[in-house]
Amino acid sequence: MSDQHLHHPIDLAPGDEEEVRIGPRLLGYCIGFGLAILLTATSFFIAGTDLVWQPSIPVALVVLAIAQMGVHLVFFVHITTDPDNTNNILALAFGLLIVFLVIAGSLWIMSNMNQNMPMPPLNQLMQMQR
Repeated sequence: MSDQHLHHPIDLAPGDEEEVRIGPRLLGYCIGFGLAILLTATSFFIAGTDLVWQPSIPVALVVLAIAQMGVHLVFFVHITTDPDNTNNILALAFGLLIVFLVIAGSLWIMSNMNQNMPMPPLNQLMQMQR
């Protein structure tokens, strides 16, 4: 093994770093916290104001939610594009795939359920109209 590999292991668990510098880590958390508050306040502002074109509000909220997730992933979960984070990125992508499949499957089942439900008998329809 090389001397450099012995002094700087590639994959370190949080808290296992040889030299712990609190300043840069605290600064990263504070920046992430500030961005999260700013994005949350912006979401509440957009949802509650008449200054924004009303049909664009859902799109704006989705964009802000995606930005909020990005801030949390980078500043708090520390998922980056470093080579040692490949497993974290793959685990995140797999989790997102599973969530997408569950949501898409649920929507597909619910939409087909309405089409395939039998009509209620005529006497029940009459009672529902009263």
